Amino acid sequence: MEDVTEQARALGAIGDVEVNERAIIVEGLNEPPRSFLQRCFGCQVHDRDKPCNHRRTAAPTSAGPPPSKETVMDFGTWPRVLVVDVEGNGAQPPDLVEVAAIPMVHGSPVPSSARSTLLRPPNPITPFATRVHRITNQDVATAPTWEQVGARVHADLEGTWIAAHNAHVDYGVLLRHMPQWRPAGVLDTLRLARATCPAAGGYSLDALIDLTGIDLAAVPGQRHRAGFDAHATALLLLDLAAHYDTWDALLAAAVPPKMPGASLPATPNSEDQTLW
Repeated sequence: MEDVTEQARALGAIGDVEVNERAIIVEGLNEPPRSFLQRCFGCQVHDRDKPCNHRRTAAPTSAGPPPSKETVMDFGTWPRVLVVDVEGNGAQPPDLVEVAAIPMVHGSPVPSSARSTLLRPPNPITPFATRVHRITNQDVATAPTWEQVGARVHADLEGTWIAAHNAHVDYGVLLRHMPQWRPAGVLDTLRLARATCPAAGGYSLDALIDLTGIDLAAVPGQRHRAGFDAHATALLLLDLAAHYDTWDALLAAAVPPKMPGASLPATPNSEDQTLW
């Protein structure tokens, strides 16, 4: 206990450091030092003031039980996962103007291996879409078209698990551009958050980042750009996944019905796709 308290305070923790049979509870530490403590002591480390994280040390409920005291999520057992995000031109159905993917390795996103590509859509970007993601028609005037990069994107994403926030949108848009694409499965952090944090006040990416206390200061770029949002979603996925003991338990909470990785995979309804 003294070692835990000493290390936590050396990293900037304030107030009492609680160590119970399931987790270390600290106050005043953002995500990087909490992750460091987790690696040092081999158990969950949570922020006392974040209600989503309280479920990790509470009694199990029907909506996503916390890990048992004997085990924690072993991220080394995960198959290959790419967290993706796409931005569109505002048309319906949308044409892609940006696509990004960041790999997850042993419980961490790997920015050095991330890919983000601007695309010149066949139809102009609408003013509304530009107000959201700030990508203008001038920005993509010399960008490659989907026909020039689609094969590479397909090769990167083929046969791997993907994750996204409100994943039916990203999956549906990508599938429309790559009809032959078959990912291993689809994780939806929106669905996962609803199972894990049923009392949350909102489930937008911004609301969940605020709720979990994830620090995005080191994430390059800006909100609503594909690379930034993919990286933020990757950090959210890791935070939420720590509520579960195993990959299979995570899948039960995170894979939408009738999507790849679920029992009855199917193409999402195009009428449900909404993108800038």
